[in-house]
Amino acid sequence: MSDDFRIAGLGGIDPHDGPRAVRAWRWLQWVLLGFSLLAIPAFYFELAAHSTVLHQTGRALYACMSVGFSISLAWLARLSHKPRRFLVRNRYDVLIAVGAAASVISGVSAWSSFEWSMRILFVGVVAARIALSLQGFFSPNRLLLLPAMAAVLLASAGAGFYWLEPGAHTYAEGVWLAFESSATVDYGDMAPTTPASRVFAAFVVLLGYGLLSLLFASIAALFIEREERLLRREMHRDIKTLQAEIASLRTEVLRIGAHAHADDTAIARHRAAGTHDRTRRARVR
Repeated sequence: MSDDFRIAGLGGIDPHDGPRAVRAWRWLQWVLLGFSLLAIPAFYFELAAHSTVLHQTGRALYACMSVGFSISLAWLARLSHKPRRFLVRNRYDVLIAVGAAASVISGVSAWSSFEWSMRILFVGVVAARIALSLQGFFSPNRLLLLPAMAAVLLASAGAGFYWLEPGAHTYAEGVWLAFESSATVDYGDMAPTTPASRVFAAFVVLLGYGLLSLLFASIAALFIEREERLLRREMHRDIKTLQAEIASLRTEVLRIGAHAHADDTAIARHRAAGTHDRTRRARVR
């Protein structure tokens, strides 16, 4: 994610804001991340039109998400010295709170094309927020975390396909479909057939692309970092050599200057002695 996207609507708290607001944001951002994760099961629970319990559970999760975001943002705005600027800096969070509330209000009937578009857009904004919140964990120093995240994603996506896709008769088939989707490999043996599983596959593909890109970028960064470390060592070695040579030259210059000063002093004394002798001889005459 670019810094422009972060500044555009997910800017967090201004570091120059009040100290209470800055301290509250340090731990409250993880609370908002937890509320953001509720959108994933809520989205698919609401697709279970055949199960009233799951549908109501999805709406309850959306309600919890909306209330959590609203209370957190209101509290941070109250602590901030510039509440309006804080809300503008985090307008995507405000949009998430409003979108979650709208998802609760929506009816039980089948979604229209417009509602499908709005819900997918809402889940996309939530996914972007989750990615921004977690991007600090994905660094070259935490390379082993990426395969672990990929394994969790594959296991979770397999369970999702097993639940949403009628063609996946076992959990293993769900995992295989998740692998095909995340790796964008089409063997032609299985494919999502329902609207819910197709939407789920779209997010799995995007997450798979993201994790693979991060993995390869982290591996490349490791090699680059190793080369930079070697270059840095060579530079330090050359700098130390130059410092030693400069110190040697400075000592030599000082020594030459001291000799030159001694010679100048001796010449001056010799000239003074000669002048004194000539003056004395002139007086004798």
